Amino acid sequence: MKHSQGFLRLVRTAKGRIREVRVDQVREKLKRRHPFRFVDVREDHEWKVGYAKGAEHIARGILERDVETAIPDKKTEIVLYCGGGFRSALSAESLRKMGYRNVLSMAGGFRAWKAARAPVVRSRPRPRRN
Repeated sequence: MKHSQGFLRLVRTAKGRIREVRVDQVREKLKRRHPFRFVDVREDHEWKVGYAKGAEHIARGILERDVETAIPDKKTEIVLYCGGGFRSALSAESLRKMGYRNVLSMAGGFRAWKAARAPVVRSRPRPRRN
């Protein structure tokens, strides 16, 4: 997908204000059972196709509305990811503005996760009811 110049400028600005983490670092955190929240901010239809093992879902469209209920402690470490690392950077910037101080965006997003052959949970079709 080709992104507009305005969107890319917004992402560059956000990335200058937030911290990013690599897929291997996230995998190590999960392996060590490091306490953090691993949040997929992709849209519902993207989540339903598959997601990173260990992640929970709070879509970008409702993140700012629901995050304080889902993750009330603003000192909690949060790693966000999206499809390619742009929406998660914007989301990290929003959470930073809301007072969250330990938010990271996973560089490369879900595409990088899959490219690294990291574990993915695939959604199963619902059984048909007669």
